[in-house]
Formats: sequence, structure tokens, C-alpha cells
Amino acid sequence: MSDVILESVKEDLGIPLTVDAFDSSLIRNINSVFMILTEFGIGERGFSLTSGDEEWSDYLKDIDQLETVRTYVYLRVRMVFDPPTTSFVLQAFKDQIAELEFRLNVLVDPIV
Repeated sequence: MSDVILESVKEDLGIPLTVDAFDSSLIRNINSVFMILTEFGIGERGFSLTSGDEEWSDYLKDIDQLETVRTYVYLRVRMVFDPPTTSFVLQAFKDQIAELEFRLNVLVDPIV
């Protein structure tokens, strides 16, 4: 699995790394998800992909959040870029996104 953000999202979406036709759209969608994560208090404030060569460690210093954030970014991008075609899968994606949002919020602001 790649440490480069754009490459890892492409891998998750099943897009070959050699195909760059969708890169600008993917970068735009990834940056939108980063804005949402910033509102949760996750990641480097003001971070955005510009070259497509940025790595996860450039964005996220807390390694404990990494896999959850990677999954969240993939699901959010997938919902815009290539949404599921069946209502069952679509609802499963929505439920997973909601679950991850709750858990990320708890990471930032623990319930005591």
C-alpha cells in the first residue's frame, strides 16, 4: 500500500497508478474530504494536495488515526467519484462513513 495519498486512493478505487486522467478530479475530492476532517480537528490545518506527491505523513502526524482516516477518505471520495449502484451498498457506505465520523470525533473530543 502506497504512502502517497493520491496513489493510495487510486489503489483503493481500483485505478491503475499509470492512469492519470482522473487525478485532478481525485485531488479536488480528496481536498474536500481534508476540509471536513479539519473541521473534526484531524490532520494538518490548511493541508491540501497540490502536486499529488504528498504523503500521509505530511498530512497526519498521529499514526493512531492513520488507517481510520485513510478509510474515511476513500469512502468519501468513492461516494462522489464512483458511487455504489445498489441501494444496499450505498446505505452500507453511508453507515460506515457515519460510524467513522463518530469515532474520529471521539478521538479528538473523548467522551468522559
